[in-house]
Amino acid sequence: MEAPAAPQNPVETRLTITSPEQMRELGRRLAKLLRAGDLVMLSGELGAGKTTLTRGLGEGLGVRGAVTSPTFVIARVHPSLGDGPPLVHVDAYRLGGGLEEMEDLDLDVSLPDSVIVVEWGEGKVEELTEDRLQVVIHRAVGDTTDEVRHVTLTGVGRRWADAGLETLTA
Repeated sequence: MEAPAAPQNPVETRLTITSPEQMRELGRRLAKLLRAGDLVMLSGELGAGKTTLTRGLGEGLGVRGAVTSPTFVIARVHPSLGDGPPLVHVDAYRLGGGLEEMEDLDLDVSLPDSVIVVEWGEGKVEELTEDRLQVVIHRAVGDTTDEVRHVTLTGVGRRWADAGLETLTA
């Protein structure tokens, strides 16, 4: 029996975003690289732009329904309007536990056929798959009107080795 190959080294891309519209456009461009089975984990301070990025993903994937923060319902499914995958948008902010608490959402069942985006998912959903895209959004904190965001996209696993994340900086 052949031993499983070691996972690929993470692939990282960094961007500077200067407006909410640019964040949304990043989501639309990133959507072109996504396919069914992809897990995208978003992290960043409150107001960093996680939901704005996800709105762009929804537009780029061509899904039904307005993408809004699912804070009070925890998860929303946006079916595709075409032949693409549905978008499952999860807000894990209020969930304290790990994957066990997430099991009620049946993300493992949805993952093969959907693009799953999880806000605040660190330490909670990594066990779903070896392949995931981690998106960290940094912004100035405190009393500021600064719109600048520094976005780091890290592709973990074989899926992201040649996925084209570097094209997002062009």
